[in-house]
Amino acid sequence: MGEWIGRGRKARRSYGFDEIALVPGCVTINPDEVDTSWRIGDMTIPIPIIAAAMDGVVDTKFAVAMSKLGGVAMLNLEGVQTRYEDPSEVLAEVAAATPEKATELLQKLYLPPIKEELISRRVEEIKAGGGTALVSAIPQRAERFGAIAQEAGCDIFCVQSTVTTVRHISSAYKMLNFFEFRKQMRIPLMVGNSVTQEVNLELMATGIDALLIGVGPGAACTSRGVLGVGVPQVTATVDAAWARDKYLKASGRYVSVITDGGMSAGGDICKAFACGADAVMVGSAFARAKEAPGGGYHWGMATPHQNLPRGTRVRVGVTGTLEEILVGPAHMDDGSQNLHGALKTCMGYMGASTIRDFQESEIVIAPAIKTEGKIFQKAQNIGMAKN
Repeated sequence: MGEWIGRGRKARRSYGFDEIALVPGCVTINPDEVDTSWRIGDMTIPIPIIAAAMDGVVDTKFAVAMSKLGGVAMLNLEGVQTRYEDPSEVLAEVAAATPEKATELLQKLYLPPIKEELISRRVEEIKAGGGTALVSAIPQRAERFGAIAQEAGCDIFCVQSTVTTVRHISSAYKMLNFFEFRKQMRIPLMVGNSVTQEVNLELMATGIDALLIGVGPGAACTSRGVLGVGVPQVTATVDAAWARDKYLKASGRYVSVITDGGMSAGGDICKAFACGADAVMVGSAFARAKEAPGGGYHWGMATPHQNLPRGTRVRVGVTGTLEEILVGPAHMDDGSQNLHGALKTCMGYMGASTIRDFQESEIVIAPAIKTEGKIFQKAQNIGMAKN
């Protein structure tokens, strides 16, 4: 399988969200009557959308608000939330800086050491507010931080790195033994990130409850540009779903697949589920929320209507509240708001009453799906033609 890319060398063709479309089903369902919930361990979460563990997206207040709306947000245990008693001031400074200045500021922000007492405090703050406490750490700190978070009442723990494998080799530091770590954790365990079938199966076999899929697709990720590493998310998700179902058949245990990154609008999220995801992790959409720690401000490219030189970076304000972005009502016409509503509507078109049903949707290769017949949208700078 694969296509020749040169003499004696083949490469497998893979696909991203912009290259496929979903085919409506033979039966349609009232969107208000579909079930979008997903499970991790013994927990059932109503909305299968996770806010990514980014300092500019999730703090304790955001995590509580996300939980109350039905989703869940992941707090980064190695960012500003555990280095500063009050990180709001430094985050506001970064949000107001130019992209060039922000990089310099970020390098300084992470110089202060992590305060372990703040790990417990942040988990306790989320729980006190009635939220689901989902926190993350890299493999090298997972054992220590996992124990602290679990003792503080954490609900879900995530071990996350750019590329995660069971068989990691290093003489500089101790490798995390996922099998032993699973035994130490009494709460659901999420691990990522991965994109290959063999690694997916090996990680599932360690006893984890959920697996994050995606290397470099996120708006803030640079792996694909700097290292050239990654697999387009459609192919990566389909491969992960295949591994999940194969592991389920062999072990009788279901491991949730979470597509992480590369989704900025409702359509991309819907495609991820149709490709086999049980949940998705989104960052950039929530970074623009009024409640985001960074104030919802971000830097983007100037639009043609701003009469600025091509490629000029401009500071963009909030696009809505967390509630509007997650569950609506939408006030934008580009698919960046009411993400859960988009998911329910799409499930209704597919005739899928559950996420598992949705995963069986028919998919077609359609590289022109975003541009076909959209000339007037582009001319008027509306809908998906914006920016």
